[in-house]
Amino acid sequence: MTSPSEHSGSTKGDYPWWLVALVVVAMGIAVVIAANEIYSQVFAVILKGLWVTIFVTVVGFTLATLLGLGVALLGLSDSAAARQFARFYTEVIRGVPILVLLFYVAFVGAPALVALANFVATPLVTAGYIDPFLVRDVSLMWRAIIALMIGYSAFIGEVFRAGIQSVDKGQIEAAKALGLSRYQRFRLVIFPQAIRVILPPLGNDFVAMVKDSSLVSVLGVSDITQMAKVYASGSFRFFETYSIVAYVYLILTVGLSLALRGLEKRLRKGFER
Repeated sequence: MTSPSEHSGSTKGDYPWWLVALVVVAMGIAVVIAANEIYSQVFAVILKGLWVTIFVTVVGFTLATLLGLGVALLGLSDSAAARQFARFYTEVIRGVPILVLLFYVAFVGAPALVALANFVATPLVTAGYIDPFLVRDVSLMWRAIIALMIGYSAFIGEVFRAGIQSVDKGQIEAAKALGLSRYQRFRLVIFPQAIRVILPPLGNDFVAMVKDSSLVSVLGVSDITQMAKVYASGSFRFFETYSIVAYVYLILTVGLSLALRGLEKRLRKGFER
């Protein structure tokens, strides 16, 4: 019988044949797209929504990361009220499906926000300095981005909290003894060590948001999925259209996953030096 360590070593040494197979399949599909007029047409239509998908994902994830970090810091603060608020926010947001949150922000939150803005600006509107705000002034794309930001911030907040708590308390106490401020302790001691724990799940959340960005199509935002829906409903070529959609998303997610793994390895080597 082989020992667990031998099993572990053989696993680490396995050649990534799955990646080779995936590349071969992807290249084969690319040849089909280039050679077939129908697939080429579908691919061209879908690519029109690629930049919208990228924009929604990058902006939404950046905002979610900032908000999630804020929630994590509240959850780790000395104030009991702040900790309870952070836990309340996290549990509520994590308990609501992203699609439901998307509808709520788009059709409940945005009108409520516009109504509040009009109420605050009533003197200016009455005096004729500005026109009343309208719900349609808030674009559907930004409603979708805000929904993704809120939805993912709860999960990212937990990632940050776990990473920060993984840092040895003895080092934090030593930093306090040296007279470092709270900000200096976080920047110089806590964050450089926590990032090694935070980065892998944070990367997974980014890849997950790429896929969940397809939900914005329910609001009519012209991303990859929405462009595919419009084309398929007009041409009735559902097989060709959604096969290409799956292919594009697969290229995006697998490519990002490999890039993030490479970044993790580089950072790990940098920390070990």
